[in-house]
Amino acid sequence: MARWLVRVMDAQRPWVHPLGEVVHRIDHAVFHAMPSVRDLLNGRWLGHPIHAVLTDAPIGILFLVIVLDVVGQPAAAGWALAIGVLAMAGAALAGYADYADTDGLARERATLHSTLMVVALVLYVVDGLLRLGGPAGAPASTAAVGLSVIAFLVLAAGGFVGGDVVYVTGNMVDRHAFRGAGTKWIGLEPAETAADGSIPEGRPIRARLGTNSLVLIRNGETILALHDTCAHAGCSLSDGTIVALDGGVAGVECSCHGSRFRFADGRVVRGPSVYDQPAYEVRPRDGGGWEARRSAS
Repeated sequence: MARWLVRVMDAQRPWVHPLGEVVHRIDHAVFHAMPSVRDLLNGRWLGHPIHAVLTDAPIGILFLVIVLDVVGQPAAAGWALAIGVLAMAGAALAGYADYADTDGLARERATLHSTLMVVALVLYVVDGLLRLGGPAGAPASTAAVGLSVIAFLVLAAGGFVGGDVVYVTGNMVDRHAFRGAGTKWIGLEPAETAADGSIPEGRPIRARLGTNSLVLIRNGETILALHDTCAHAGCSLSDGTIVALDGGVAGVECSCHGSRFRFADGRVVRGPSVYDQPAYEVRPRDGGGWEARRSAS
């Protein structure tokens, strides 16, 4: 069944891809014009994507609409429907903030997910209007009850596709979630050095540390290092730019989506990333060169 469902989702690509291009262009422009709002809705302040926190509420509340109709509580079902629609709107707002920085297959799946959720939302609004049009205190009409069931099935389908966005494509998942801490000092191999053998100053430098890639910045005799893979979407931070953050401290801005991290400790200071970046200690190595290890979190 899983393979069949994947084929069904893939079959939507002819209309999902062009729709996603248009919606993403508008969405990106809107949220990047309001970085503080985007960070709030991404969940940077919480260290966790807000959309994932909010989505459970409307699904649970709107399932309750069906239950309340079955047990003969039309008034309570109407209130649950109204609250569920408001919860859907809040979850959608956070979802579109994430969508502004979503690419590739994840964007296609997210476009399908959001389309299904919008269809469900419209069905629920129509359902609510049908209920308002009925006599006060009377049971909900067969059409209203049937529509709430259909809307929930569409909602569940949208939830399934949303799960695919996270669990299959890894969208908004910390790229360092399974990376071990490690306390052993390992030889550091910069990708380039100056003529005198030092690390160039004023720009990000890629380096190897065992199996890991780091991005370095030299400030006088001090060398600061972060993991090169951006926690948000896996882009290379060494392709980014060095920026001065509040207080004049050095940071790096990812070239893909604009996340900013503080070099001193890896703290994320601007989204769309909601996760900090692994930071590393660097020191001179006996006999020349450098060695590094991951800093304690």
